[in-house]
Amino acid sequence: MGVAIGLIEVKSLARGLMVADSCLKAAPVEVKIRTTCPGKSMIIITGEIGAVNSAVEHGVTAGGITVIGSLVLGNLHPDVLPALAGMAAVPAKGALGVLETFSVTAAIRAADTAAKAAVVELLDIRPAYGLGGKGVVIISGGVGAVQAAVNAAAQPLKAEGELVDAVVIPSPHPEVWEQLK
Repeated sequence: MGVAIGLIEVKSLARGLMVADSCLKAAPVEVKIRTTCPGKSMIIITGEIGAVNSAVEHGVTAGGITVIGSLVLGNLHPDVLPALAGMAAVPAKGALGVLETFSVTAAIRAADTAAKAAVVELLDIRPAYGLGGKGVVIISGGVGAVQAAVNAAAQPLKAEGELVDAVVIPSPHPEVWEQLK
């Protein structure tokens, strides 16, 4: 059994606490509550896939009309959670890939897809903080691998209308790497 992640975005801070409570009462999961853009909450749920599915289902019901979006990803790539927590080291080498999405749920799906598509390092997933509800995924590696990972993640995002932009910088200036630390 692999680790799964669930995410529920709501447009109410108060309702975010209620959603988190509902998730925790529904299944044995771990929950983190994050305040994102003004007046929004993001509830991150981790655990076994069945428990995460149950928790997200209950949380979405509790959130009602305040739910902006939700997702459940099973068999999560092991680099996703450290990147979401901002714990990945920035290597300052190789190519840099950046995916910008219209939602946090799309960013997490994109990160998982990119990390599974090619041999790249998932450096950061920046959800919504100061980004108007958007998400940003930052990856590095060889130019070909980064291009393949960005393309694999961008294609479904574009089809869903969730892609803001996707870029690959083959050899970033050292100061760009410093800004990412």
